[in-house]
Amino acid sequence: MHVFATGWRNWAGNQEARPAKVVAPADAAGVADAVMAAAAEGRRVKAAGSGHSFTGVAVTDGHLMRLDRMTDVVAVDPPTGLVTVQAGMPIHRLNAVLAEHGLAMTNLGDVDRQTVSGAIATGTHGTGARFGGLATQVHGLELVLADGSFVRCSADERPEIFDAARIGLGALGVVTALTLRCEPAYLLRAVEEPMPLDRVLDGLDAFVDGNDHFEFYWFPHTKLALTKRNNRVHEDTPPQPVGAFRGWLDDEFLSNTVFGLVNRFCAAMPRLTPAVNNVSARALSARTYVDASYRVFCSPRRVRFKEMEYALPRNAIRDVLREVDAWLRRSGELVPFPVEVRFAAADDVWLSTAYERESAYLAVHQYHPLPHGRYFDAVERIAVAAGGRPHWGKLHSLDAAALAERHPRLADFVAVRDKLDPNRVFGNAYLDRVLG
Repeated sequence: MHVFATGWRNWAGNQEARPAKVVAPADAAGVADAVMAAAAEGRRVKAAGSGHSFTGVAVTDGHLMRLDRMTDVVAVDPPTGLVTVQAGMPIHRLNAVLAEHGLAMTNLGDVDRQTVSGAIATGTHGTGARFGGLATQVHGLELVLADGSFVRCSADERPEIFDAARIGLGALGVVTALTLRCEPAYLLRAVEEPMPLDRVLDGLDAFVDGNDHFEFYWFPHTKLALTKRNNRVHEDTPPQPVGAFRGWLDDEFLSNTVFGLVNRFCAAMPRLTPAVNNVSARALSARTYVDASYRVFCSPRRVRFKEMEYALPRNAIRDVLREVDAWLRRSGELVPFPVEVRFAAADDVWLSTAYERESAYLAVHQYHPLPHGRYFDAVERIAVAAGGRPHWGKLHSLDAAALAERHPRLADFVAVRDKLDPNRVFGNAYLDRVLG
């Protein structure tokens, strides 16, 4: 086991930790040793992935466990589509491994830098009215518990743990491996084009139900949106990927280099933000291409930001978005980052933000040097009033009492936690707030 004495900071730079010790086990046995060592010292222990959560879910002053050395493929069974990997494997590497075996995830988020376990533990999702988040693709989990014991769980083996552990927030134990239910690799046809926001909202149900995966980005202070429609194609359809130059121009130069400069410009001259957003909304021209699913789902995100996201009842999204627009106009708050709207099917994962509810997701962002509090607070008030549930890995202010009103199985989750970790070896300040 590697042992370090250093600090930790998340990707956005808004969460920091000064743990007493940082350890990096290579396997489940090393994880068990590290957990027992922390407990023996009376310290809490937290596993950290790639730091893509905006909340303090991985922050600790105890022992911080890095999963950087736990990135191996354990087993691949193409006939069943079941793939087992160690918990620290990054999603971008998982996608490459699956492609080598002719497999793919059914759905993905739009960022692939997270570890598999970290993304699933906080409820990461993609978009698509008929598709659930990443946790719905989990077939089984392996965990080290607070006493150093090892447990496997699935729908058939220890289901009472599996129901809670699929989105476990790191509160039940350290996930050491996951078995994912994958499917044969497939291509998506992507149609991306700017569109008037009113046209998107007026035809929203048709867009959402008429496409496998639909999302849009609205640029505040404008009436413009960038829409993305991704649909599966027949297996005989040949790939038609974006050309190398066009891909670099759109995805690297415009979406990252130029967008970073735009945000720095707006931070220096805020009053020009509405005009700049109007230009930004038109900068990416329409394009259509066909490529491997994971290449269509995921995009590079190099401009740092802070984010809050709420899952809403699907039929509430139009009114909520219009209320956010109205608040921005009243308040004079200036926001250079677009608002992202996605969709998901109802599922049965206890702490899923889409638990038993078809959901629309409203994600708001702010460039990392700019103040975000007033903007996020206002959006949160609007989303909470509409019955929203906050993303576990993104900024929000709700506590356990407020969350219990929104998550019908939160008490059941806490009951499982009480059995598996009664002394809160895996606790921290964030979990104290959201779980009680």
